[in-house]
Amino acid sequence: MLQVTFYRDGRDRVARISARGHAGFADYGNDVVCAAVSAILQAARLGIEAYLGSEVEAGQRSGRLELAWPEPARANESVRAIVTTAELAIEEIARQYPNHVRLRRHGIARRMKRRSPGRVTTLADRRRRYDV
Repeated sequence: MLQVTFYRDGRDRVARISARGHAGFADYGNDVVCAAVSAILQAARLGIEAYLGSEVEAGQRSGRLELAWPEPARANESVRAIVTTAELAIEEIARQYPNHVRLRRHGIARRMKRRSPGRVTTLADRRRRYDV
């Protein structure tokens, strides 16, 4: 299973993304689910780097990708849009392929659960309610 985790800071901004494992949807080299997630995360990395004008902290090897960016960049609207779009896309893939991709969130998910026990909301629902 491929697990993608979005880590949020205290101000509810994505600060880091971690992807670990393999989707296992098809044989290595033919796994379109793994390729889709990888393409989304690589595109997010390129977009963030383009808007920051510097490299994102990144670590990559087989079955693992780690991305992080500095605190001041988290307030950049372009960076936030790129990261939110990536999160929405991964959320949709995880919904369509629940046996192959798992989306985890650290930060807001815990706070949301305390406010609304037992109710699971999608990122799109939260964005509609909490965005300014």
